[in-house]
Amino acid sequence: MSENQNKNPKPTEIFAIATDPIYIGTGGYNIGRVDNTIVRDPITNIPKIPGSSLAGTWRYYVALELQSHFKDDYKKDLAKRAGKKIEELFDDPQNWMKKIDGNRFARIKCAGQDEASKISLEEAQNINTGHCGHCIVCKAFGFSKEKKASQGMLFFSDLNILFFPVFTRLGVRWITSPKLLNKEIAISENTILTKNGDEQYLNLGWLNLEVSGCHILEERDLGNSDLNLNDVVVVPDSLISQIINSNLEVRTSVSIDPITGAAKEKALFTSEAIPRGTIFCGEIRGFQREGDDSLPDLDLVWNALEDSKKYFKSLGIGGMTTRGFGRLKIMLI
Repeated sequence: MSENQNKNPKPTEIFAIATDPIYIGTGGYNIGRVDNTIVRDPITNIPKIPGSSLAGTWRYYVALELQSHFKDDYKKDLAKRAGKKIEELFDDPQNWMKKIDGNRFARIKCAGQDEASKISLEEAQNINTGHCGHCIVCKAFGFSKEKKASQGMLFFSDLNILFFPVFTRLGVRWITSPKLLNKEIAISENTILTKNGDEQYLNLGWLNLEVSGCHILEERDLGNSDLNLNDVVVVPDSLISQIINSNLEVRTSVSIDPITGAAKEKALFTSEAIPRGTIFCGEIRGFQREGDDSLPDLDLVWNALEDSKKYFKSLGIGGMTTRGFGRLKIMLI
């Protein structure tokens, strides 16, 4: 895509905190310590949340938020809590639900796979399947029909680990490395840096390492994570992958026979997950393409993401969400 097709690219930083273990599987089984493994960066071997998982889940949550506002009872309750009349609340110029006329064609299936891609947009308005091609969900995240397709306005990066919780003799500490922080930090091999630098030795899980000095991190390096600088430990880039992979949460489960209600024979399996308390960072880039007046204003798209991110805290992301996995607190900067 040429540069003159887009204007005003607006990157937005994401900080996310795992309030539950996060499991996004690779879709296969391994012979080894863990049966169900999670997605990792192919170069660093560090677990991550893929941008495709983030985008697909967020698409569904925007559609869910949009559908919930179609109910009159919900509108009345929302206006009552805001201390306004319904007309005043929904005439707000920043209200992305009413401002975009195509939202009246939206349906919950705009968030899923298009089951009727070989029909026109006009036909899609009259049947209850596939993407409508007109609402903010279709416009912001993209859609495809037989006679018309549109690239989304949003581009999601992977959510990479920024600070990872590890148990030590002094309590939980959050580890990071110069590459994760994208910062030049002088650190010797097989040593670590702490805030005070006077611990002499500190264990990170099973690994006992020498404290060689103080790190020079500042509050701004922590983003919106609410971390304390005293709880941050900087480790060498050569050790960060090994420490993270050695301290993942591993949970053992068993399949249940629906007839007897008891455990199935030979159905024991283990799954690994990114532990709660892990802090991620990433980026969303938004583009307002020139020459396409049918696209919503980019600020309304950001408002839609902001209003729908609350579902990550309750419904979560990834697999095994009914087993206590997946909840994520997201902050857009």
